[in-house]
Amino acid sequence: MKTKILTLLCIALIISSCSEDNDLNIEPISITLNFSHSWGENEVTNADFNDLKFTNDNGDQMSIEHLRYLISEIVLTHESGVITTLDDYNLVDLTNNEGLIFTTSASILPGDYTSVSFRFGFSDENNIDGVYTDLNTASFNVPTILGGGYHHMQFDGKYIDDSDAEAPFNYHVINAFDLTNINDPVNTSFQLNIGAVAVGGNTNINLNMDISEWFKTPNTWNLNEYDVDLMSNYEAQLLMNQNGASVFSVVSITQ
Repeated sequence: MKTKILTLLCIALIISSCSEDNDLNIEPISITLNFSHSWGENEVTNADFNDLKFTNDNGDQMSIEHLRYLISEIVLTHESGVITTLDDYNLVDLTNNEGLIFTTSASILPGDYTSVSFRFGFSDENNIDGVYTDLNTASFNVPTILGGGYHHMQFDGKYIDDSDAEAPFNYHVINAFDLTNINDPVNTSFQLNIGAVAVGGNTNINLNMDISEWFKTPNTWNLNEYDVDLMSNYEAQLLMNQNGASVFSVVSITQ
């Protein structure tokens, strides 16, 4: 993965030239992303796991047993037009309460940014099979027969099926890969644009994943139809990608 942090020095010069104080010393800072989770209006933590307490829009009673997903490619556009791409990634693991607070390893200069975005999953450029040793250790890989690289999300649980029996589901988001090779692979990662952010010291961007949205917008998800073996289901992966557009929201930005 190539480092694409672009010309921080240029931003410093722009800010410096606009200041009346020629001795102003501007120090680069990090930003922090904080991830929370909900089911609609109700907060979800791993204390809620393994309990058939959730109901999706299709009326399926279900539980959450395992939830983790990848965040990468934080892109900041300064008001001067200079774009900075942070070459970071983070595995958010709600199951084990890991990665819920993520501070960028690279620093940026404080100032007004017209947009800040991050990617759910990896872009094709960065989704390189076997490269990331920590993700390999975490068994976040995608089998070579399904395109290789890494998952965007692993989400598992149980639900009550149409025969009133408890059944598993594996809502695993990967690139859409057609085993018949009729359709070309489709990268199903997506970017969330947070909007304008004034970055100062100790900037915290607080984000929430509404887990229920994976099952309802724009596609009402019937777990009796799509429950397991979804990694090899090209059409299901495209539907997941569409539903992911409404999953994340910005709760607040604090300094």
